[in-house]
Amino acid sequence: MKNFSFSAGFLFVKRKSAMIEYPEIDRYASLDSPMHRFDPRAKIIAFLFLIFSVVLIPDLKIAFIGLFFAIFLLLLSRIPISFVLSYMKWVAMFVLSFFVILAFTFPGEELAKFYFLSITAEGVYTGSLITIRAFSAIILIFPMIGTMRFDTTIKALDRLKVPNSLVQMLMFTYRYIFVFVDEFQRIWTAMESRGFKLRTTLYALRTIGKAMGMLFVRSYERAERVYQAMRSRGYTGNPKTLVEFEIHMKDYLLAVFIIGFAISLHVISFVGVF
Repeated sequence: MKNFSFSAGFLFVKRKSAMIEYPEIDRYASLDSPMHRFDPRAKIIAFLFLIFSVVLIPDLKIAFIGLFFAIFLLLLSRIPISFVLSYMKWVAMFVLSFFVILAFTFPGEELAKFYFLSITAEGVYTGSLITIRAFSAIILIFPMIGTMRFDTTIKALDRLKVPNSLVQMLMFTYRYIFVFVDEFQRIWTAMESRGFKLRTTLYALRTIGKAMGMLFVRSYERAERVYQAMRSRGYTGNPKTLVEFEIHMKDYLLAVFIIGFAISLHVISFVGVF
């Protein structure tokens, strides 16, 4: 009996350590900061304007200014840096690959050469510009969405007259990410309990493909049940929460400040101050 208890406890610890971390971007929505007190509607408008402004910056020096401002807003939101970096690492892997590809393939003045590959100044410049703009945009997502609960974000989008079908799509996608993660975790645990090992073999790839197919089938069946259940309860497609929005003068001033900064980046780039 003691051996059984020890084995069960060991399996529980192993199972818990293998749990997939949930993508809770609003984990720190309960903190208190100027970004948390910012009216959700004004916040979304101002930050979206700033994000589009940053990703369209044509100059690397101006892009660095946008990056520093994004970091400033992130620090102002008091969201832990470790939490942001845990998400940024995956983006970094994707973006830095573009930097490497552009550095070696973009035509221009040659800086260095490795066998038949050459690094160009224009490639490094273009890759750096894309990398900085991408990092700035991702960082700005956290003070925009991470400082309010997701249901508040959904209601703010609805108040901003975003198409209702898009709002519902975002709402259900985020809601059922956690359900599908749990479902895939159960499928994976069942596969491992039957001796499955993740290898680069045809059998392993075939097994993973079947598992993904089963996940899609279960997702479709669950979606049908949820749809019928919601219709039976009179769901109309309009998000209903207890949150009531009330915009103040400080919200207008902060929104104007952020939008003004976004415009000034392009004015500086056009005038050619740097």
